[in-house]
Amino acid sequence: MVLKLDHIYKDYITQRLVVPVLHDVSLHVEEGEYVAIMGPSGSGKSTLMNIIGCLDRPTKGTYELNGENVLNKDDKAMADIRLNNLGFVFQNFELLARQTALDNVELPLIYAGVKKRERAERAKEALARVGLEERMSFTPAQLSGGQKQRVAIARAMVNHPRLLLADEPTGALDSRSSTALMKLFEELNQEGVTIVMITHSPEIASCAKRVCNIFDGVLTERTDADRTRIEAAGGRR
Repeated sequence: MVLKLDHIYKDYITQRLVVPVLHDVSLHVEEGEYVAIMGPSGSGKSTLMNIIGCLDRPTKGTYELNGENVLNKDDKAMADIRLNNLGFVFQNFELLARQTALDNVELPLIYAGVKKRERAERAKEALARVGLEERMSFTPAQLSGGQKQRVAIARAMVNHPRLLLADEPTGALDSRSSTALMKLFEELNQEGVTIVMITHSPEIASCAKRVCNIFDGVLTERTDADRTRIEAAGGRR
């Protein structure tokens, strides 16, 4: 089991008011799975992603990553978990504008203390894996949106994480680039990469092998009956 969330609650306190965001959320993800969490804006999906990504802590509940309880770790240990176990892909790429694609991909390896020669070799391999071997010296301004997201994926994968987290990865892309990116995710998953993806799009969610829906902080999983009904209606929603 790569990811095990049980009975997660998350509340925020605003001007002495308690605002509940997540309600009794449980999610188990096995190694090699590809899971989409789909929901509209304000549904709690970003809060859930932050907890999965060890960027936030729940108000109540348990979270095990690779069989280890991460909620009893201090902030430094949580940062180490993010560096060594998780890869992040964001909607807006989060690339350093003045650095080349190669430099951007090397960043996690610098934080991990990898030596310069090995950093360069691993970053080049990661960029080649996403089809950007001819764009390594380009800065983000010289790349298309789809190419920027491929750089972000290479950066996320360069440390060989146990879990790849993608937060609205196609949100800033056109339909053609989105299709190509989903094909790349499918290939990575076929190679054994475990993926959890947040999206508001039914079409993007349908590319995953499992689809969970989140609404008003409550997580439910699409059942076989749901899939049969959707397919009978002629859609992949």
